[in-house]
Amino acid sequence: MAMSITTILLLLLLLFASLSHAKHLSIIDNNNDKPTENTNGRSDEEVMGIYRDWMARHGKAYNGIGERERRFEVFKDNLRFIDQHNSVNRTYVVGLNRFADLTNEEYRSMYLGARTDAKRRFVKARVASRRYAVEEGENLPESVDWRERGAVAPIKDQGRCGSCWAFSTVAAVEGVNQIATGELIELSEQELVDCDKKYNAGCNGGLMDYAFEFIMDNGGIDTESDYPYLGLDAACDPTRKNAKVVSIDGYEDVPPYNEKALKKAVAHQPVSVAIEASGREFQLYLSVIRTHLLCV
Repeated sequence: MAMSITTILLLLLLLFASLSHAKHLSIIDNNNDKPTENTNGRSDEEVMGIYRDWMARHGKAYNGIGERERRFEVFKDNLRFIDQHNSVNRTYVVGLNRFADLTNEEYRSMYLGARTDAKRRFVKARVASRRYAVEEGENLPESVDWRERGAVAPIKDQGRCGSCWAFSTVAAVEGVNQIATGELIELSEQELVDCDKKYNAGCNGGLMDYAFEFIMDNGGIDTESDYPYLGLDAACDPTRKNAKVVSIDGYEDVPPYNEKALKKAVAHQPVSVAIEASGREFQLYLSVIRTHLLCV
């Protein structure tokens, strides 16, 4: 029997990394004890050694003619950016993660997925709810960590599929279901990718509004274990679509440009967000990040 959940929030945020302090962290996935020197101070042979170590660590192999050499040039350029970035005091450090052999254009094309047409987004724009408008004198907690309360599943990887909209939707539904029932059930992003085709476009992007509406109209969504994630567009499984393990009754938009309303919403439950993650800093990010939030 499907469990009915009262309300899901929809909140779109742009997260921008602030610039401050980050020292004493290796640029190679935290496996060294200190940051590297400026790339310009190294020979190609030295950089090639770093490149070989990185390839071994990440299991990289290139089959195309000249591909290894071309990737080395991209790697060098990313290493130069990393050194320059980490030479200034910031709140986070970038480094040689698994995306270090990709140009920023390749990274955006392969891994980012909120590609929904902006005009289509506003066709179904909703009026922001007054439910989370903050009343005068209302006291809100300074912080809430829903991970500590068991309402957030472990980190997931969408792979080379533009399905971030599905992951954001599912995380919010998982959270509110845990709050209502006490049980954290991991739900199926793949069901949304495969079956929510009225407005969303699977691995070619989507929007959380439409995904929430799909779950409501369908009467629920299946579990991750029974409809596992593939990271690609596949045919909708009608049997699993009809499983309807967890359902919701509705969702709401937090009033835009209102930090107090956002604070109230987050105190109530995990919210669904979209992140502007196309920058090179996100591509090569390693650790210790702080953010400013801009509601839209």
